[in-house]
Amino acid sequence: MRKNRFLIWFFWVLVLLVIFSLFEQAKKAKMQVIDLTTFMNQVKNGIIKNVRIIESEAKLIGKKKDGEVVYTYFPYSIGDEIIRELQGNNVNITVVPPDNGGSWTKILIEWLPFILVIVIWLLILNKSNPGKALDFGKSKGEVLTPDKVKVTFDDIAGYEEVKEEVKEIIEFLKDPDKFRRLGARVPKGVLFVGPPGTGKTLFAKAIAGEAGVFFIAASGSEFVEMFVGVGAARIRDLFSKAKEKAPCIIFIDEIDAVGRQRGSGLGGGHDEREQTLNQLLIEMDGFSANDNIIVIAATNRPDILDPALLRPGRFDRKVTIPLPNLAEREAILRLHASKIKLKPGVDLKFLARATSGMSGADLENIVNEAAILAAREGKEFVDRENLQMAFEKVVAGAAKKMRSLDDKEREVLAYHETGHAVAGAFLAPHKLIHKVTIIPRGYAGGITFLLPKKEEFLKTRNELLAEIKVLLAGRAAEEVFLGDITTGAENDLKRATELAYNMVTRWGMTELGVRSFGKREEYVFLGREIGMSKDYSDVTAAKIDEKVTSIIDECYEEVKELLSSKKEEIKIIVEKLKEEEELEGEEVLKILGLEVEEMVYEEKVEGNENGEVEEELMTNDETLEIVNAADNELKEKVEDDSAEKAEGA
Repeated sequence: MRKNRFLIWFFWVLVLLVIFSLFEQAKKAKMQVIDLTTFMNQVKNGIIKNVRIIESEAKLIGKKKDGEVVYTYFPYSIGDEIIRELQGNNVNITVVPPDNGGSWTKILIEWLPFILVIVIWLLILNKSNPGKALDFGKSKGEVLTPDKVKVTFDDIAGYEEVKEEVKEIIEFLKDPDKFRRLGARVPKGVLFVGPPGTGKTLFAKAIAGEAGVFFIAASGSEFVEMFVGVGAARIRDLFSKAKEKAPCIIFIDEIDAVGRQRGSGLGGGHDEREQTLNQLLIEMDGFSANDNIIVIAATNRPDILDPALLRPGRFDRKVTIPLPNLAEREAILRLHASKIKLKPGVDLKFLARATSGMSGADLENIVNEAAILAAREGKEFVDRENLQMAFEKVVAGAAKKMRSLDDKEREVLAYHETGHAVAGAFLAPHKLIHKVTIIPRGYAGGITFLLPKKEEFLKTRNELLAEIKVLLAGRAAEEVFLGDITTGAENDLKRATELAYNMVTRWGMTELGVRSFGKREEYVFLGREIGMSKDYSDVTAAKIDEKVTSIIDECYEEVKELLSSKKEEIKIIVEKLKEEEELEGEEVLKILGLEVEEMVYEEKVEGNENGEVEEELMTNDETLEIVNAADNELKEKVEDDSAEKAEGA
């Protein structure tokens, strides 16, 4: 507080000095400068009656009868003669003797603007980063002591295989002599690779929490600055801190910001980024065997990293953290549900089944959104309806019920979405109709939710063709039932064309042969695909276009035939959809005369002796027991698989 007060007072003193100097300059600007001869002639002629002599500046200031002020300078060698001449002309003379401090005052006034600029600059830096205005080369990495790292493997549901893969790192940090006795070298760097939201940062913290060591976290972007050399200095400071805290873990998030391949890209190299990367390579390669420091980095783009960064001795171990499977999604949902008040009997399997392809962060967001919806409605607990609404909101956006649609638009949307649903029911047996709605969500006028019946790791040719047919069914329904088409199928046509094109050029699923067409080139500096070179002739290009068009046309005609054969059922669905705006998948299947697949959404809760259901909220401990049981089951499965592989070997 005292320091800030001093800076404020110092600032205002400088401001006053600047104002004073400006007044002095303005005062000087009012005086007219003349030569010495003219000045002395005006003295002789009685025009100037008052003269002020400033000896230190060899300056004569004269005041005329009319009040005008003029000044001139005289040589030091004739100073005495000028004074005698002035005295002989009956002029009032005032002599200002030399002042030793005058020169310093002049210097201060001349340099004051520059000093003021520097002080203001320092004040701005101090305000943005108090106490560290000039610490450009200091690392901004956060240092967490072992007691502040609260995350352990108990906070990570599922991923037992990943836990097994990093377990030896924890053991090395706890007992390095166990490995050194046998001459083993634990990896100095571990690279976590996986899609966004899969828990790479969480795993790094959990390793530090399990090992009970310091955790130093930094971001790759903080090492890339405008000034060359700052990033390299911060790297040196980061590793210097780590050596003081050893054993410890250095975690660098989004390392691709600084670790991209050198000398690549449209604009060539970037001096600051490349110097920073070089310093990182040197620091990692300079570790001695007793440093007890492990560097963990995270990225979702390992393909653009510099090869020198991935060689043995640096990031020589790559751990893939994939999207969770069905069992892991259920365990993750249970873990996050333990932090909210969940209605007893709600089974999370239906949500785990519906969220195929989602990350752990997505699942946490769904549970949190469900709790927010329940709180907004004033409920005492979160039920299945809240979870389902949260899932739909995260996937497609919030429902915009206030958006006004006229009767014609509602009819078009109803036929469009019904076309998707009917095609999905009859042509896509690997999909399950979850809900059909004509309530706008996001940029979509309506949505048909089709969920996978099982985990989808691979897709067959027939499944891809079925997805193309479902995408085209909305446009086909408009043409068959309304006799006109709209712009509502824009995204459907784009996705269908992309699938057909990939079937021809990437997956070899047509008569053009079992090969891929086109070499996709990536500029690692940009980090994205920006072009594709042709490795085929123009004749082949024409055949590719013809085949893509053929797939789209054949699927479209088949969908039109299906919809034409189900006109009565479709009209019933459309009328109910226009009236209710939303239909559950089971209701659509019943109208179509198809068997409804049973899905267990909620566990049955037995009633008491009066037949009433007693609702008791599960405690966090009870829910965590379920989560731990699921984790143990996964762990046993991993150990059994490992044992079988060992026996086979």
